[in-house]
Amino acid sequence: MEHIHPSPSGGEAAAIDVRGVSHSYGRHRALTDVSFSIPPGCIAVLLGLNGAGKTTLFSLISRLFAVQTGSISIFNHDIGREPREALRRIGIVFQSRTLDLDLSVRQNLAYHAALHGLGRAETRQRIESVLRTVEMETRIKDKVRNLSGGQMRRIEIARALLHQPRLLLLDEPTVGLDIQSRASIVAFIRRLVAEEGISVLWATHLIDEVRTEDHTVMLRQGEVTATGLLRDVLAHTGSNTVEEAFDRLCRIAPETIEALQ
Repeated sequence: MEHIHPSPSGGEAAAIDVRGVSHSYGRHRALTDVSFSIPPGCIAVLLGLNGAGKTTLFSLISRLFAVQTGSISIFNHDIGREPREALRRIGIVFQSRTLDLDLSVRQNLAYHAALHGLGRAETRQRIESVLRTVEMETRIKDKVRNLSGGQMRRIEIARALLHQPRLLLLDEPTVGLDIQSRASIVAFIRRLVAEEGISVLWATHLIDEVRTEDHTVMLRQGEVTATGLLRDVLAHTGSNTVEEAFDRLCRIAPETIEALQ
């Protein structure tokens, strides 16, 4: 594994620090000794093919699964020892849609706010605020089923921001969206980071969503093959494009696929 960029220093807490994490489903090893650290206030892209282990890693960070080996900390709070403190700093948008289609936008958000123990007045204020943030305030009374795919994603992001997390986890958030909706979501997330200073860990296999100034974690078959600023990864591997680096660091060689079959 190539570590191109150093971990945060000077006493600044990493937004997320993953150390020696391995995870298995029975005999299948999904992650092997995964380690990386992401500084606060930036976009970090978790880049890999489908099946590389991105969703498993997100499930561990969000405590859907218990960490079997290694450790994960969110702003210096270990998710195993301090789950409440770690999780309240995280907002999550999973790949699968999780909104209730028969409820209104307001009702979906209010239900989530109740899960976080927010009072009625604070809930109303925060709903109005996050809907303005994602530019969906005019759809507050609409049933979710009447929204487009891109609009649903914006509502899911709004829901993830309700409890004011410092780290936003996005698991393939643009999969299934049309080109215009994809571009809109990507631009919105980048603006959110720039204006609000929130940290983002973005899992994707779509290389056109990545910029050279992004922090990057490359995954292949559950192992980290490189981590650091993408421009440094490109330089270190002698790659001229993101696609070239992706081919070298994330794709599985045909002979390896044949050996696995």
